[in-house]
Amino acid sequence: MRAYSAGGVVFRLASMRSPDVEFPASYADVRQEALESGPTVTMEVVLVGRSHAGIWALPKGTPQPGETVEQVAMREAQEETGLQVQLIGYIGSVSYSFVREQVRYHKQVRHFLLEAVGGDTALHDHEYDLVQWFPIYEACRYLTYQNEVHILYQAEEMLQRWLYYRQQEGLT
Repeated sequence: MRAYSAGGVVFRLASMRSPDVEFPASYADVRQEALESGPTVTMEVVLVGRSHAGIWALPKGTPQPGETVEQVAMREAQEETGLQVQLIGYIGSVSYSFVREQVRYHKQVRHFLLEAVGGDTALHDHEYDLVQWFPIYEACRYLTYQNEVHILYQAEEMLQRWLYYRQQEGLT
């Protein structure tokens, strides 16, 4: 049986000179400072986890009737992290198989790059009991599934190109 879901890499930009600032009070200022600071900018990503199982993952979930894959990714990211997100672009997909109740599923998960633009991680749903920001290099060490580590590396490359484009176009 085939199954589909969508999710993404939710990021925020932070200046290495800035303290960790929570949403929503001054994220716009922190983001602007990070963009203007050039090489001292760092990307942080949010991971969701289950403490009892020791699992850390990227937010993702199953479509509801009538949703586009982009809508699924944004909704699931918002529900599971408590953050408001803006779609930047498509990263890629991963496929894997699993068996549940003697039925083999072939699942494809489409991942998108999503910028956190507000919200609060304390407002996440109850599917996961942990929601935490990590610098990207640290998030790679925490992720449970190697295919998600690969998506995270792709997201980092995509974000670097996106930032470069924005700087070239004077959008920062």
